[in-house]
Amino acid sequence: MTTTITLPLHPFGTEITTADIIAQMQATTGWEDRYRNVIQLGKKLPQLDDSYKQDQLKISGCESQVWLHHQTIDGRYYFIADSDARIVRGLITLVLTAYHGKTAAEINHFDIDAYFDSLGLIAHLSPSRGNGLKAIVEQIKQLTV
Repeated sequence: MTTTITLPLHPFGTEITTADIIAQMQATTGWEDRYRNVIQLGKKLPQLDDSYKQDQLKISGCESQVWLHHQTIDGRYYFIADSDARIVRGLITLVLTAYHGKTAAEINHFDIDAYFDSLGLIAHLSPSRGNGLKAIVEQIKQLTV
């Protein structure tokens, strides 16, 4: 018997890869273009139905509201997340691209800091946005322990 993913589908980590995101961000000509790019990526993330926006699934440490759901099938982790802030929705896509559909070993061995550095974003985020991004990553890593 095969189990299927019951979470809403999105293209991050499947159709859109980290290599795609890196290439897209490196082709931009400055922080404002990168910022716009992140917001555009966030528009490709499906909005969660209100039934998924449960308090126990909120990520603490984020200035904005962020909800993260996961499902594990055959040792692979599948994620869906949403936020009430446009830029955070875009930042979520960067994280999902790195982790969605991966095994715990792949998630824990992925160098997320090098990935973020290659995107040229972290230095331009406010401290609270940067901390929120780290909180999302840490929550995912906690789920895979």
